[in-house]
Parts: sequence; C-alpha cells; structure tokens
Amino acid sequence: MGFSSLNIIDPIARALREEGYATPTPIQAEAIPVILEGSDLLGCAQTGTGKTAAFAIPLLQLLSERNTYEKKRKIRALVVTPTRELAIQIGESFKAYGRHTGLTNRVIFGGVNQNPQAASLRNGVDIVVATPGRLLDLMGQGHLHLRDVEILVLDEADRMLDMGFIHDIRKILAALPEKKQSLFFSATMPSEIVRLAGTILHNPAKVSVTPVSSTVETIQQQVYFVDKGNKNRLLVHLLKDQSIKTALVFTRTKHGADKVVKFLLKHDITAEAIHGNKGQNARQRALNNFKKQSTRVLVATDIAARGIDVDALAYVINFDMSNMAETYVHRIGRTGRAGAEGTAISFCDAEEKAYLCDVEKLIAKKIPVIDRHPFPLTDLNPVKTVAPQGRGGSGRPGAKPSHKANSKRWSVNPRKAR
Repeated sequence: MGFSSLNIIDPIARALREEGYATPTPIQAEAIPVILEGSDLLGCAQTGTGKTAAFAIPLLQLLSERNTYEKKRKIRALVVTPTRELAIQIGESFKAYGRHTGLTNRVIFGGVNQNPQAASLRNGVDIVVATPGRLLDLMGQGHLHLRDVEILVLDEADRMLDMGFIHDIRKILAALPEKKQSLFFSATMPSEIVRLAGTILHNPAKVSVTPVSSTVETIQQQVYFVDKGNKNRLLVHLLKDQSIKTALVFTRTKHGADKVVKFLLKHDITAEAIHGNKGQNARQRALNNFKKQSTRVLVATDIAARGIDVDALAYVINFDMSNMAETYVHRIGRTGRAGAEGTAISFCDAEEKAYLCDVEKLIAKKIPVIDRHPFPLTDLNPVKTVAPQGRGGSGRPGAKPSHKANSKRWSVNPRKAR
C-alpha cells in the first residue's frame, strides 16, 4: 500500500515523493485516515516507527483544505513536545512535507534568545511547534495566543510527564479553545497518560501498532557484565572495532556523560556530549557533527537524546543501565529504525543487576550475555543494593530489592546465568 491509497492531496504527495517516501509505516497507515476524518486520536507506537509523519501529513492536509487565506495568519495548529531537539526535528518535517502547501511553521524553545522567535510570530504563522516552558513565556508576554487553534498535538506525552511538565500542559490546555481536534502520541502508555488523555480527548480512536514493552526485532541486543570502574576501558575496547562507524552512548547523568567524553578523547576517539547543561547551539552542533560522522561517538542523557533522529544509526550503547525499564526501550529504539538492522549493547555492573531483570521482564526475553571480553565482572556481591524506582522498590540507597527471585538469580556467576 502506498501513500496514494490514503487520499493525500497532490502538494503533500509530491513532497513525499521528493523525500523518497513511497510506503507508509503501520502507524502512518492507521493514523492518517483517522486524523483526516477529524477524529481525536490516542496513538501508541514505539520510537522510530514514523509518528511524526503520522500526524504532520494529515495536519498539513486539513489546514490546506480549510485555508481561508486571511491577510494575517493565525496559529491554527499547535504541536507541544518535551525537548528542543525533538521540536527542531518536527519543525523540519513540517517544512519538508508542507513545502508545496504554502503553510508556514515556527519552532519555539527555551535556552536561546527569545527575540528571533518572537519576531517570527509577529507576521502570523499557521503551525507552532513548541516546548512547554518557552511557549508559556511567550504567551505571558503577549507574543502569541492560542484561541484560534484547530488542531492540538501532544507528542511524546509520556516523556513530558516524566519531565514534570504536567502543570505546564494544563496551563496550555486552559488557553486553547474547547472545540478542537486533539492528538496524543506516545511511545508508551502508562496509566497516567491514559488518565490525562481521558480528560482531553473526545471519543478518540486508538492506534497501537506495537506492544508497549516491545523492542524492534531487527535490533541485536547484548549485555556485558563489567565492574563499574572498568566501563570506560570496555567502551574503548569495543570501539577498537573500526566497523563501528558511529555509536550513541547513554549515561544516566550529565556529569557521567562529560566524564565518558573526556576518557574517549584521551584515547583519540572523537566524542561529544549532549545534555541539559549544554547550550542549544552546542547541542545542535554536536548532533550535526554526529550525523556527518565527523564525531564518532555521541554521549547523551535520556532527556537530551529523545529528539535524536539519525539515519542508519547502527549502534546504541547503554554505558549505564537505566533505572526505568521503559527507558531501555526508548534508548535502543534509536537504532533499528524503519526496518534497518541495529545493535544495542548494555554494560551492567553489580549494582545494576536488578535494572537488567526489570528490562528482561518488560520485554519478555533474555538478553544474550557476552562474557568473552577483557573486563569481566568480579564484584558479584556489591555492598550497596539498588532497588529500581517505580518497579516495587523505593529506589533509596541500601533499600531491599523488590525482586527476590531475580536477586537469587544473580547470586551465581553471570557467565552461568545465560
């Protein structure tokens, strides 16, 4: 089935052909007709399945068909997303798909001077893509209003809740007209998202193309057991393989990301970090360098990496195991996109074993252990026990693990626990 079967108007269909798009992904094939009918939608699809095009294409078509060609454009569609990187990516998608429609879009986000963004809004704009904080700032200063919005998109809704944006979202919703089409897109659907959607969406269609806990089948997953102090050395060891052209490396903290970059640079491996303490220009420059492969390794925290979209990224490395199993799914979803093959490698030290157990429980599969490497785990009985947050444990240092059976599993040599 091609895009032609979805009744896409010619200006957008032409742009899709120019972008090399011939066949819609499952989320696009299911969501586009529903949105074109004017229905509210609750969409769940894992990272890399084409969620942006799933809402951008029909949104552009609806606005084109309703275009009143007023002298001053009004904000008729609003897309709210959690991070600057993701906002930029979505804005680029609107620009690409809508290049022949005459519709305009503006991306607004914090961390940079607001004056150019405010100036770009003065002459009017059809579509605004925004992060919550900067959107509220500009609204409060009178640079924009939302009373003419016809279509609202909340993208990566689960991440916005994780980042504490719930109060900002409610303020934004209060400024919108009651009559509008609302679209929720999220990679996971925890109960909090379902409850929030229930307060905003009206008789929504529900589209879910993959189970919440699934990981793409084309991704080869591996775990290396290693002492915490040897993770840097193991990373350098793996990067001696020159077939790894680029790798996206995840750490839990911003400080940890900087330390990894410093160690890699000492070993003549080009690397840059991307996290919340970096300025917007530095983050965008690092991402562009990574896409051009002038930087071999990009080290990122989870929030900063949510908007990273790199074609044919073959390797994701979890330098630190995430303390939330769902985040593991998000991380490795950066590779294996659109049917491509990818490899996801995880380093697991003694204190992270419970996190690994949670991941394997969520994805309902055992991750193969690679035990032939120079830095095997030697500390099998760590002094401090870490209980995973949000999975039955308190998350406090020294708290008892919530998985007694899993704790018992790791009382043996990990090489025999395959």
